[in-house]
This record gives sequence, C-alpha cells and structure tokens, in this order.
Amino acid sequence: MCNGPGRRDVVLALGATLLGVRGARADAAPQIRIFYLRSRDRHPTISLLDFPASNNGLAGAELAIADDNTTSRLLNLPSFALTEIGWRSGDDPVAAVAPLAGQAGALLLCDLPAAPLLKVADALRDKSVTVFNIQSPDGILRGKDCRANIINVAPSRAMLADALAQYLVWKKWTRWLLVYGSHPGDAKLADAYRRSAKRFGARIVQERVYKDTGESRQSDSGIVLTQQQMPLFTQGAPDYDVLVAADEHNVFAGYLPYRTWDPRPVAGSAGLRPVSWDPTSESWGGAQLQDRFVRRFHRSMTPLDMQAWTAVRMIGEAASHAATADPAKIVGYMKGPNFAVAAYKSEKLTLRPWDWQLRQPILLSDGRTVVSVSPQKGFLHQVTELDTLGIDRPETTCTFK
Repeated sequence: MCNGPGRRDVVLALGATLLGVRGARADAAPQIRIFYLRSRDRHPTISLLDFPASNNGLAGAELAIADDNTTSRLLNLPSFALTEIGWRSGDDPVAAVAPLAGQAGALLLCDLPAAPLLKVADALRDKSVTVFNIQSPDGILRGKDCRANIINVAPSRAMLADALAQYLVWKKWTRWLLVYGSHPGDAKLADAYRRSAKRFGARIVQERVYKDTGESRQSDSGIVLTQQQMPLFTQGAPDYDVLVAADEHNVFAGYLPYRTWDPRPVAGSAGLRPVSWDPTSESWGGAQLQDRFVRRFHRSMTPLDMQAWTAVRMIGEAASHAATADPAKIVGYMKGPNFAVAAYKSEKLTLRPWDWQLRQPILLSDGRTVVSVSPQKGFLHQVTELDTLGIDRPETTCTFK
C-alpha cells in the first residue's frame, strides 16, 4: 500500500531535514539579548492576595520574549533571549551589572528603586547600555536626574495622580481629604496629588499623616484594632467628597475602605487605584493577553509584569521595524518619530522626547473591575491627550546627562 512505513519514513526524513536547516539558520543568525536586573526584596502586604509572586515582573518579560520570537520567526529576523540578574537592597548594584561592562550597547530592564537604578545607568553610560526603568515612579528620573540612557516604561507618580484626579474631577468629587504615610515615597506621592489637585481644579480640604509604627499588619487581633483605629483616625475631618490615600509601602491604605468615620469613597493607594495594568482588563484584546499569561504562569498579570512585557515588546517592535539586531539602531528607532507600540490599552504608546517617558493610558481599578481609563474625555491637549498625564514639555526640568 502506498501509505506504508516507507512513505512515513520519507516524510519524517524530510521533516528532520527542514528542522535541521531551520536550526542551522537560528544558530547562525545574530541574537538580541535582553538583560533583566531585578530586586529580590519582598515587602509585607496587608492582604495575602497582594503578596507578589517570586517571578513578578520577570514573567511579563518572559511572555514578551515569546511574543517577540513569534514575530521574528515570521519575518525571518534575529531571535530574542532573556538573562536574569539578581539584586538585593544593601548590595552594590554596579557590581551586579559588572558583566555588562564588556557588552557595549546592551539592553537592560531595571526593576529597581530610583537610587540604585541611577548608579547602574551612570556606570554603564560609557558602554552605551540602555536602561529601561520598569519599576520606579520617581519624578527625578524624568526631571533633574534624568539620563539619556534611561527609558521610563513605568508610569511616574505624576501620571498616576493625574489619571485619578481627572476621574475624580469628572465625577465632581473635588473636595479631597489627603492622607499619606510617613515614608519618603508616601510624601512624594502626596506631592503628586497636591500638584494634580491644583492642575485640575480640586481642593484638598485637609491633610493627615499616618505614622508607621509597625503594628498595623494583619494579626489575630488586628481586625478588631483596625476597626477601632481607622474611624478615629478619620474622625472630625472637614466635609469632603473622597479620601485620597498615598501609601506606597502598603502600611495603612488597605484598611481605609468601609472603615472611615464618614461614609466616603477611598481612592489612591486603596479603593479606586490608578495602575498601569489590572488583571481584570479585557478590552482592546486584553482578555487574550491575560489568557496567555494565566495559561503559562498560573496566576494573574500584575502592573510590574505589564511594564516588563511592554519594555521587551518595545525592543521587539523597534527591531522589527528597523530590521536590525544592533542595539544602538534599535534604541535609535525607538527614540525616533515613527515608533509606537501596541499594549492592549486603547491606543499605541510612544515616547516623550523631553524625558523618555512612555506615554500610556492609566487604568482606574477597584480590584474587581476596571472602572475607567484616563485620560478622561474633555481634558484636551494640543499634541495628544496622553500628555495631560504627568509632566508636560513646558513643565520639564529634564536636561539629559
């Protein structure tokens, strides 16, 4: 019979030959290697549901590498590979990236706070290494300490605050009780909310500081204590529409909803939160991205995952359009006027040339659904409404170093 073992052997031999040719091409082709420097510190959270996975951020980068390689195979372009570099606070971040000193033009995703990130960027600047800030919201990275070799993929505090402020003003909730924590990041976030209130016409009726005594974490008696403390802490405030919380260290804000003295909504670091991504986002193809992520990693996609995914996809998108594996040409195209990347957020994202901040819509989430997406309708701009979020060109203090 014609479909016997002889024919099957021919088919298998032909398949093996084709695989061998593809393998040879892959081995011979240049490879675009992306490095991921990530903090391995893990901070306590109020809710067990908020405790980050061990691969938080890294998983997003890995999914994007797979997406980039799918495109590269279709277009017969170089493949992509990801290399992880670990770091803990207290360690020297420059020592961690010492191996990159011999790789001029390397592409480095940085999942670090602002101070160690700046050390890394300065140490590798002469090697033409481009650093993608995927974690820090610090304004100094987009302002007085901006660097030409840092691309800010993570949204800034100003962008997050403006996104929330636009929605609250649209709702006519313009009287805010601002509550912020006692850590430096909390004070910076409070500054961002003050700026946003002034920018969009809201009024902060009062400010209160929540001192971190280290005793507000959930415990056997924590629920009872919190139920007593939070109403007293918010008692006696002037009439307000919404409580805006600034709590980057996740110390107290999660305890505020349903526990305030007055029956008022909570926003900011709890309640209605401005985020770069939310696991409930399903519009603009988001459900497809979420499904692929869950099937691969068996958990939901976090904002850090999305920021890492976006950074790797930016590299892939620039490489495919420029048809190159040269990191310098990839970054050059990325910083040019024709670059844009799709990220399941209603419109394509581009870079601001004055501080290399990625323009992007910000989702407003209540933890169960995406309530809204900013910029809100009616907040106009002469270039793009996305520039109503964060520091605009006339406001920038960035002078690239």
